[in-house]
Amino acid sequence: MSAELDPAATQPDPRTRLPLSFERVLLALAMGAMALITAANVAARYLTNVSLAVTEEYSVVLMVIVTLIGAALATAGGRHIRVEYFTGLLPTTWQRRAEMLALALAIACFGLLAWFGAKLAYDEYRFEVLSNGLGNPNWWYTGWLPLLSLLVIGRAAGRLVRLARGEAG
Repeated sequence: MSAELDPAATQPDPRTRLPLSFERVLLALAMGAMALITAANVAARYLTNVSLAVTEEYSVVLMVIVTLIGAALATAGGRHIRVEYFTGLLPTTWQRRAEMLALALAIACFGLLAWFGAKLAYDEYRFEVLSNGLGNPNWWYTGWLPLLSLLVIGRAAGRLVRLARGEAG
């Protein structure tokens, strides 16, 4: 099996203005926080027979953060989900154009997420909506959606520019 078809093979990172280590650090912090919350919940349940159910709010928002940061990393490196059967049959220039179209559609999709996520976060801020478990302002949680959607848009736009210039991606 060739290295380009092997998903486990390490591929070099593309040259980006903001290094991908930025996302990797954020991802590691979010995953570490999720692990600590889960470990504390399990320890509390076994030692005191009481569940820390309120930590679910933090776990859910951290999962959203991890998902969007992972999407940004995958998009920047050209490792996002795609079906290549039909595009693999196309000539190389048309494959590049198909990927550019896919990136433009991803930008549109995450643009909608950023727009409506910002409206949701603003409404929750304006109406002072509180979370059910901890009573925190809900916009603390929903505010991450538009911010990280903008990160994905930036990474997709960067890859689109690199493809348009004829770079490897």
